Amino acid sequence: MPIIQKAVGTILTAVASVGMLGLFAVPARAQQVIKIDGSSTLFPVTEAVAEEFQKARKGAVRVTVGISGTGGGFKKFCRGETDISDASRPILTEEMQACRKQGIQYFELPVAYDALTVAVNPRNDWVGSLTLADLKKIWEPAAQGRITRWNQVRPEWPNQPLKLFGAGADSGTFDYFTEAIVGKAKASRGDFTASEDDHVLVQGIAADRYALGYIPFAYFEPNKSKLKGVAIDGGKGPAAPSLENVLKGTYNPLSRPLFIYVNAQSLGKREVREFVEFYLKHGAALATQVKYLPLPDEAHRMALERLEKKQLGTAFGGHPEVGLPVREILKRTPRL
Repeated sequence: MPIIQKAVGTILTAVASVGMLGLFAVPARAQQVIKIDGSSTLFPVTEAVAEEFQKARKGAVRVTVGISGTGGGFKKFCRGETDISDASRPILTEEMQACRKQGIQYFELPVAYDALTVAVNPRNDWVGSLTLADLKKIWEPAAQGRITRWNQVRPEWPNQPLKLFGAGADSGTFDYFTEAIVGKAKASRGDFTASEDDHVLVQGIAADRYALGYIPFAYFEPNKSKLKGVAIDGGKGPAAPSLENVLKGTYNPLSRPLFIYVNAQSLGKREVREFVEFYLKHGAALATQVKYLPLPDEAHRMALERLEKKQLGTAFGGHPEVGLPVREILKRTPRL
């Protein structure tokens, strides 16, 4: 019995010691998390900003960046599941209503440019440029099952199958391209290879001599050896996709600003505000590093002013507009 009593006493003493240590121990500070989701087009820029911000904060903040497409990102954002939504088009009326229903208010901030790029296979030696009429003929809903060969677009082109690649229906790129080319968002033929993953589209175009597709400029630029960019004639002569042509306004209507939407309540958290300010101050340099088209410095200053003045809402009123200069967007008074 004395041996048993001694053993029990030792155990009780150990438990008590652990209990006292637990009582006075200082808990480690939880890592702060910023949740971002949305556009695959904007993902490389946001990911680059997130990496640099996390380094600057020495691991005190974790930034998660998802890719569910602009539409999928807005669904999460308007349910209050994310702090920031990446978008390759403005927020739409039904998404505004969803946010309003959940009491989600937001800031709309342009952060980069995209020159939406029509690309063909490098072995394509017949296409030098395309007109808007050519693109509409290829992509409008009436083309489905009817415009299936290159010579049906222009008779001098080869009598070979036309293999098409484009953005998935949840992508803001799909919305913007159809609005710009067909005249109505989401109005498109359906018999093409669609994906929200732009790498899939690059691989598809690169693998087939008779392929044509549209992808964000940032996915075209690092794959120039595999793809051939097509100059677009918007009515003033062919213009190649480039930052110079975007800024000159000659690459229309396929040049577009890219946005982050920031939950106003989340912005009240210090780490989110610091991240957004970091994005606006360093985004242009980081966009250039990942082969994106940076906004002019003036645009970033105007976006910071929008935060300081607490100008909530969107400058578009729920309806997309194509070919709109970013300065004009930021001069407008946004509304929820």
